[in-house]
Amino acid sequence: MKEFLSHLFIPKESNNHRAKILHHTNLFLTIVFLLLASVLIQKIKVSFPSVLGIKADISSEELLSLTNKERQNVGIGSLIFNEKLSEAASKKAQDMFEYNYWAHNSPTGKTPWVFIKSSGYKYVYAGENLARGFTTPEDVIKAWMTSSAGHRENMLSSNYQDVGFAVKIGELNGEETVLIVEELGNLNVPIVRGKVETVATAENTNTLHKNVQAVHKQPLINTSSLSSNIYYVFILVFIFALMLDMIIIEKKKVMRFVGHNIDHILYLLLVLILIGIWGKGVIV
Repeated sequence: MKEFLSHLFIPKESNNHRAKILHHTNLFLTIVFLLLASVLIQKIKVSFPSVLGIKADISSEELLSLTNKERQNVGIGSLIFNEKLSEAASKKAQDMFEYNYWAHNSPTGKTPWVFIKSSGYKYVYAGENLARGFTTPEDVIKAWMTSSAGHRENMLSSNYQDVGFAVKIGELNGEETVLIVEELGNLNVPIVRGKVETVATAENTNTLHKNVQAVHKQPLINTSSLSSNIYYVFILVFIFALMLDMIIIEKKKVMRFVGHNIDHILYLLLVLILIGIWGKGVIV
């Protein structure tokens, strides 16, 4: 075993002064292995979701609380949970799963406002935030708050007084994922400023608990963690091998007469593949 590891990681005459793990044939086999592992994990996830799947714990109650905390931090009044906007968010999420798209506008031509109006919410102002692939409410809110595409503006806009959420898990583009939809609105109903917090508290307490949208899924093995751990191990192994190779060759002053361009290209391809597989949640 010692000799095998030495041949694998230490450049010497038996491996042409190039760690065996860095030979282009081994890099190619590693890429193939990772691709096959990715396909296998996906098939197991589909066939046995209770064993291998997405671990997620998000509720509209938590999203509302975190959103209002951000608004309070900048001195803006809290949003009131609205049942009709929640219904609109739920319809929008279901439409995305049904027609397999990830955008504000449906392939059928429906805009977010169609879902809001069909739920009976006659808005003066309305907005929508979408998130996909996140597993905690904190990550969702953080992504929206750090976005430069208008999500932060929606969350902190004084034009909105009401909000509804949908949190649903389903298959999108052939992959199981969690969709989070936030619909914001304002009926422009005159209200007395001093009574806003009292009304909001009553509605939040009585309505939200009846219509809470949530995903609480705890599979035996979390797909994201399993995949990430596998890829992290491979990346660290290759980084270790490259550093060791560089140190030993420099120390021994070994002159190499073989090209390494193909090795470097394959290594970069490996990194690109891993980055693609590591994709985290996205917002739109």
